[in-house]
Amino acid sequence: MKNIVRSVKGTRDFYPDEMARRSWLVEKLKTASEAFGYQRYEGPCLETIDLYAAKSGEELVKEQAFVFEDRGGDPITLRPELTPTLTRMVASKENELAFPLRWWAFGPFWRYERPQKGRTREFYQWNIDLIGSDSVQADAELLAVAANFFKLVGLKSDMVQILVNDRRLMDRKLTDIGIRNEMKPELLKLIDRIDKQPADVWEKNVAALGLDMGQIGAIKALLANGDLWQESVELSKIFEYVEALGIREYVQYSPKIIRGLDYYTGLVFEAHEVKGDFRAILGGGHYANLVADVGGQPLPGVGFAMGDVVIMLVLEAYGLLPADLSYPGTVFVTVFDEELLVESIKLARHLRENGFNVILAEPDKLARQFKLADRLGVKFALVLGPDELANGTVMVKDLRTFEQHSVSRNELGSIINH
Repeated sequence: MKNIVRSVKGTRDFYPDEMARRSWLVEKLKTASEAFGYQRYEGPCLETIDLYAAKSGEELVKEQAFVFEDRGGDPITLRPELTPTLTRMVASKENELAFPLRWWAFGPFWRYERPQKGRTREFYQWNIDLIGSDSVQADAELLAVAANFFKLVGLKSDMVQILVNDRRLMDRKLTDIGIRNEMKPELLKLIDRIDKQPADVWEKNVAALGLDMGQIGAIKALLANGDLWQESVELSKIFEYVEALGIREYVQYSPKIIRGLDYYTGLVFEAHEVKGDFRAILGGGHYANLVADVGGQPLPGVGFAMGDVVIMLVLEAYGLLPADLSYPGTVFVTVFDEELLVESIKLARHLRENGFNVILAEPDKLARQFKLADRLGVKFALVLGPDELANGTVMVKDLRTFEQHSVSRNELGSIINH
């Protein structure tokens, strides 16, 4: 056997079955987004590295982005995320747009990371943002979009939880502990990673910032306080609003949620599978001045992103991925023999003209044609033999129950739509 050229590390092949599941996922994302009035948009897959250097943080640009020079020698990158592109697009037509904007997208992204469970180098991602509102109501709406998506795919609140925090609250509490402003960015990054490091290693890294043991103890107590949200006017409103939105059971406070990106200024949140077997399903937050940082007027907003890899693993683990998606609504028209091939072609054309998807077989033994239809996952196979042609009927074989019966051409549509 010849050596087959391998795919690029960290990428995936989407065979029809996998592609059907991804298409199913996109339909659920579309439904969840449009239910709240969000419009779909898209940006380019190539951007200048300057766009990300301005907004996404040093780690993303220097360690994770695929950066290269184009033929003219200019540094460009395969997009590692979409928010900077979104802000550039908004800034470019700021005077023509009606705010607040409600936009969503689903497309490919690339990050140079070590491939592992739940993480690939090429991935697809749902991005959804509300731009132009600084209200807590807007923050709650994005939480509701996420929770309603979970409902659509069958993930209940005892399976996934959306963990929320507020950077303004954390900033105030760190000030109370005596943390200087210049120390806060690095400390927040460590808090974001607290569950990813051994406790002694984490404490050593915190101490290296110049904190004493009293401050470290105060931070640990802060991160263990599940009632801290009650000291935040904004978070108190969040919980009031999500109750009204009917998703309170999905939302939980966690002081450990910080989010790594530098542009979040208020609410931050992540969705996690409750058993802890997977990485975060989605994450996002509130930002105050993203558009201004790429040349536009200051605009606040809130949004989140969800990659396709982890959510599909979670859905698979809970048995929520639907089966038989490859040929939904497709009909298989058999060919009785060579003499009736033209009549079968006409039947297939008639069905397509009436809105059906049709696979037309090639002449072969009917048993083999039925076997092929069954392997493809098609529900109905149609037979047009000499008797059926003479009587104006078609034999319909249900490949799930193996029942078959003759129906008139006029009844055919209602039968295979059942």
